[in-house]
Amino acid sequence: MWSITFTNRPDFFDLYNDVRNFLNMTNVDLATGERGNLMRTLLRFMLRNLASVMFGIRTKGSIDALNHSRLLIIANHESFLDGLLLGLFLPVDPVFVVHTGIANSRFFRILLSQVDYLAVDPTSPMAMKKVIRLLESGRPVVIFPEGRITVTGSLMKVYDGPAFVAAKTGATLVPVRLDGTARTYFARVSGKAPRQLFPRITISILPATRLDMPQAPTAKLRRRKAGEAMRRLMQGIQFAARPQQTLYGALCDAVDIHGRGHRLLEDMKQVEYSYQDLLKMTLMLTRLVERAAPEVGSGERIGMLLPNLAPTLALVFGLTARRRVPAMLNYTAGTDAMQAACTAATIKVILTSRAFVEQAKLTEKLAALNEIQKIRLIYLEDIRDSMTFGDKLWLMAYALHFPRAFEDGAVPEDAAVVLFTSGSEGKPKGVVLPHRALLANIAQIRSVIDFSPDDKVLNALPIFHSFGLTAGALLPVLSGASLFLYPSPLHYRVIPELAYDRGCTVLFGTSTFLANYGKFANPYDFYRLRYVIAGAEKLAEPVRELWIDKFGLRIFEGYGATETAPVMAVNTPMAFRRGTVGQLLPGIETCLVPVPGIDRGGLLHVRGPNVMAGYLKVDKPGELDAPQSSVGEGWYETGDIVEIDEDGFVRIVGRVKRFAKIAGEMVSLEAVEKLAAATSPDKPHAASSQPDAQKGEALVLFTTDVNLARERLQAKARELGYPELAVPRKIVQIDALPLLGTGKIDYVTLKRMAESV
Repeated sequence: MWSITFTNRPDFFDLYNDVRNFLNMTNVDLATGERGNLMRTLLRFMLRNLASVMFGIRTKGSIDALNHSRLLIIANHESFLDGLLLGLFLPVDPVFVVHTGIANSRFFRILLSQVDYLAVDPTSPMAMKKVIRLLESGRPVVIFPEGRITVTGSLMKVYDGPAFVAAKTGATLVPVRLDGTARTYFARVSGKAPRQLFPRITISILPATRLDMPQAPTAKLRRRKAGEAMRRLMQGIQFAARPQQTLYGALCDAVDIHGRGHRLLEDMKQVEYSYQDLLKMTLMLTRLVERAAPEVGSGERIGMLLPNLAPTLALVFGLTARRRVPAMLNYTAGTDAMQAACTAATIKVILTSRAFVEQAKLTEKLAALNEIQKIRLIYLEDIRDSMTFGDKLWLMAYALHFPRAFEDGAVPEDAAVVLFTSGSEGKPKGVVLPHRALLANIAQIRSVIDFSPDDKVLNALPIFHSFGLTAGALLPVLSGASLFLYPSPLHYRVIPELAYDRGCTVLFGTSTFLANYGKFANPYDFYRLRYVIAGAEKLAEPVRELWIDKFGLRIFEGYGATETAPVMAVNTPMAFRRGTVGQLLPGIETCLVPVPGIDRGGLLHVRGPNVMAGYLKVDKPGELDAPQSSVGEGWYETGDIVEIDEDGFVRIVGRVKRFAKIAGEMVSLEAVEKLAAATSPDKPHAASSQPDAQKGEALVLFTTDVNLARERLQAKARELGYPELAVPRKIVQIDALPLLGTGKIDYVTLKRMAESV
């Protein structure tokens, strides 16, 4: 059972009770002169109260987790204060395992004198034997598996030794998360990381667990596998201790942590906005929109048809604070798809911009929406003109001073946004993502990849796309990283130049977009990039090789879906395996269901805090269809056939809907595309199927290579070991593959083309 204890600034009576308890607990006979224990207890008493006063220490979790005979407490390491705080506030008397470099420091020896400690060298394989003997003797032990204080603000390398100790002794592991110490002046985080004299510090005691000894033929391999398990456990600590809040609440926290003057957001207007500027836009634009659209009530959806600009992001935060749900419309979709989206989400009002409508040539689409569905359009230019002196006075005299009062009772389970599926395999569906899902996914990403205020993210992916919204916009803003919003990912020559000019360190993209950026970029354009993360479609091998050869950059491929907010798995610098989409993020449960006719892998079902609240469908407008699958309620069926290896890396075999049944055999259309790419690596290809009277279905390959013939495909298939059924008999040359606005191939259009060939 979980309980929460608050230790805040002590009053007189708290001090009186502490003194009385201290005198009762010391068991020191003053007449005998046993002053050592007395002085140590007295100093600890004083330090505990001093820390409570300065940092408002809050301890939460269950102390029952600490009631075990062989107890190994593992914690993240953010500052020089960590060991002292754990020694003062944990209700046990453990032995601390510290680095020999720390123990040799005169200053830290004074602090360490208040606790029992063991100095070890984490690189020495013999050092852990002393820890094993301590645990076997029954003494609780506190260890920092990272072995050093973080310099990134995120998890550092995790050593194998502590994990091997835990597995060898069968000790009970109690994870503890320290939050806030990285913002003190005792931290080692570099660069633009925020510093505060006395930040609020939280110590979270998480449920106890165990680490079993892995099965492996050699001790070295068992040790490595145990270390990997410990690393994933430490990532889980980062994620599990996240606060439960709303998007707007998270924005207010980011403002408090990084400071209102911290500049973080830039768009094509070439104005660099600070947190204060973003807060102003959020408060004022939302107030004006509420007044302009009184028919949109609490919990109802309001359409947003806006490009990647700072006001768009401000409205997402502001509308969710007032319990209006932004429905992010795909302006690259056709008229039918946009009408279907508005019907499913029962949208009555759309926010847009006259300048954007004209530039994006959306006049006819919007006219059709207004004529058929009577949807009212509100233009940002008009509501800005409606601003009064009273609005300005409200903003400057009240709202900016008490920004948290602006939130209208929103809770984490409330709907935050509605995004729409790409429609690559049918009509778009509205995906309702609550605050809980978006913030959980951000916490999951941050637990495996370090983002800091030193980073600058270049996001050209549209915000109406889940990848562009969560990873490309919300993640950097809420983590204090700088963000450049660019309105279109299709400007292949401009984006590399922007990355060079702005010194961007993080780039998100799809395989298609990254291929074109790599083609047109100068080899030095991406000199500052440290993370290139690909998602939304499978990363093509030629693209991977191009970026390695031309820029010396490794692309980290990930995997997700709009329904999971969106990231489910990603490769990282600490866990990378080529040909996979990485390991699943912390907090995600999986179930693989066998599919008849497919030998490798199974149909992936997932459940976790980042999963959507449900669908809004055209045939049931406005009705929330909660996620459920054949596995049970709350599970989401991804539609993907995947394999998960013994180390937890996920390999995508293909989509269920992207298999063709030929003469009773299941043939992956993705395998056909891989065969075509291996035969003609410099040209794009896509496979579909058409009905066949004799074999059920037949393959159709669409290619932009005019010289690609079936004989070349057959020769390559024999070389690579592909079955004869995977070689299409019908090859159609086209000038360009049809694409959706997100960069994905438009398989609905291809299917119609295949059936008409």
